[in-house]
Amino acid sequence: GYFNLLAQVEKFILLDDVQFERRSWQSRNKILLHGKEHYLTVPVLKSNRGETINNIIIDNAQNWRKQHFETLKQAYKKACYGGEILELLEVVLRKEQVYLLDLNEEIIKKISDFIGLKTSIFRASIFACGGKRSEHLAEICRSAGCSEYVSPEGSREYLTKDNFADKTGIDLIYQNYSPEPYVQKGSDEFISHLSIVDVLAHHGPEFTMSYIMQE
Repeated sequence: GYFNLLAQVEKFILLDDVQFERRSWQSRNKILLHGKEHYLTVPVLKSNRGETINNIIIDNAQNWRKQHFETLKQAYKKACYGGEILELLEVVLRKEQVYLLDLNEEIIKKISDFIGLKTSIFRASIFACGGKRSEHLAEICRSAGCSEYVSPEGSREYLTKDNFADKTGIDLIYQNYSPEPYVQKGSDEFISHLSIVDVLAHHGPEFTMSYIMQE
């Protein structure tokens, strides 16, 4: 779903200037391990309440990189395209990024390049926009020269409450994406909402590109 959203737009803004939420998708994701979903979480140092995502520091004192890669190998080394995606991830995990944002952005860009996705990616913080909630989003859109905003479905409630479209004059489009089942090695039934790594390992970049373009 995340890459489906990325594929729909010309400019994708990483919202890095908002509050970091622990135990959220900002620092973890799910893969398929032994036929079941399994969380991989990047450990981060303790931060002040309300700290923004772009200031969150990875706890590199922990041996999480090796552990994560060994888990990924267990999960996908026997998948049809497992070797290719593991090679890509190993390159990323060999580096010792200091900030969580740097790690996330590199993974997103590496995978985008791998599947042939050409969307331009920016950090919200470069625009130095003020405002709260929907007004903050509107300011970012104006600074980026965008007249339309594509939103995840999960943001519908507060954007509707804030009357985003009428107040800002920016066209609001909601993402409409439901992942279709695909064959997963070692699983009797389809497990959805996993990292894009799962579909890449099982079916490769060409299939994955068409898969994320579905609506």
